Amino acid sequence: MKTLNKLPKSNPSLHLELIKNGWIPMKEPKNLISAILLSTPLMIVAAIISIGVINIFSTISLSEFGLTSDSISITINLGIIFLLILLLILHELLHLIFIPNFIKSEKTYIGLTQFGGFVITEEEISKSRYIFITLAPFMIISIILPLILGVFGLLTTTLKFLIILNSMASSVDMFNLLLIIKQVPKNATLKSNGPDTYWKNVQMKEK
Repeated sequence: MKTLNKLPKSNPSLHLELIKNGWIPMKEPKNLISAILLSTPLMIVAAIISIGVINIFSTISLSEFGLTSDSISITINLGIIFLLILLLILHELLHLIFIPNFIKSEKTYIGLTQFGGFVITEEEISKSRYIFITLAPFMIISIILPLILGVFGLLTTTLKFLIILNSMASSVDMFNLLLIIKQVPKNATLKSNGPDTYWKNVQMKEK
């Protein structure tokens, strides 16, 4: 595993090698900004899902988050900033830890950009594992966590906010999931070349 301060670029030589060996490039947004814009509707869907889970145990009101019919009140303190940074780190770690052998991998990268954190691996990964890695932060933080906290009556306003924020931040992950479901066959293997993703219709043994 390696740390970077910017997204790795696609390697033209590796691209040609992958094409030669039968790997098929996925049709994806050209850059992160495009992906964020295209995933905006999914941001709303993801937030509604998390709100629905929270509502099983605790009601949510706009006033709880400083919003009323005639005013908006937002309070930002060092504690909230720390929790937001912690949420960002946790979100990316939940992608990372489900990548096979991520600690020893020389082709797995984690880092931060002005748009947030990222995890990219150029290891070959089955479609099912890839989907699991993609959805892990949303499922664990925004679905499973509020269920557990709700059972014990621990859903505070701050935690509700962070849970919903994570679901909204997972919109790009959900958009990538839709692309994979639409373009990649069931038993295919996926591989990345920087931000570009390729698939090959072969089964592979996961370690």
